[in-house]
Amino acid sequence: QVQLVESGGGLVQAGGSLRLSCAASGSIFSINYMGWYRQAPGKQRELVATITSGGNTYYADSVKGRFTIARGNAKNTVYLQMNSLKPGDSAVYYCKARNRRESDYWGQGTQVTVSS
Repeated sequence: QVQLVESGGGLVQAGGSLRLSCAASGSIFSINYMGWYRQAPGKQRELVATITSGGNTYYADSVKGRFTIARGNAKNTVYLQMNSLKPGDSAVYYCKARNRRESDYWGQGTQVTVSS
């Protein structure tokens, strides 16, 4: 089992920045990759960015060049640095971890609101 706790959401003006954090606990040795997803009202949850245990990253086209995903030194924390935020980035952001058995674990989500 893996437990995930997100933090760092909030309200920011367009063009501003926020950094989200996700701390994993439990069977963290089994984690294959971690990622950030988001869900806006009335929309499906979508992938934002992922990072593997080896450090390989992937970004959705909509956030490339603006968002950066990174792992902490302890490897049980993943960050999402979000720059040049747009109102369209407003959503609940969720952290996900997948283990080697391809079981997925989700955090409770953190709200990001970007005002115009």
